Amino acid sequence: MKIAISADHGGYRLKNEIVPFLQEQGHEVVDFGCDCNVSVDYPDYAMPVCDLVAEGKADRGILICGTGIGMSIAANKRAGIRCALVSDTFSAHATRDHNDTNVLALGERVLGPGLALDIVKIWLETPFSNGERHVNRISKVMEIEKRYIKGE
Repeated sequence: MKIAISADHGGYRLKNEIVPFLQEQGHEVVDFGCDCNVSVDYPDYAMPVCDLVAEGKADRGILICGTGIGMSIAANKRAGIRCALVSDTFSAHATRDHNDTNVLALGERVLGPGLALDIVKIWLETPFSNGERHVNRISKVMEIEKRYIKGE
């Protein structure tokens, strides 16, 4: 799987733990930075990942900031993105199984590296259920996106 990843200054240490983990799992990683603790603006790092995923040039995306909140808000402004902020393994599974999320947001100041790696692994390995009720709900979300984000 091709995974795009980025972090701001509040998440770069966790990103640097996740990238080698993804590579060890056999995934191709596209890393958009950042790699230092100099303050940067999270939307500038969220959008390249979201663009790659929305354009089908990456299978999934992972975004990391201090809490994951800013990254998830920015990501969900991009048409074609369904980003979930996840802090536990149950939600990591459910957000793929029920919501077919294509971007994962994590908070470095919220999670330890061990839990973060467990979340990433579960999120990447869980397929979308394709259950009728879930497909219907995602279709409704996509209609909202067309109406409000794309302006159709």
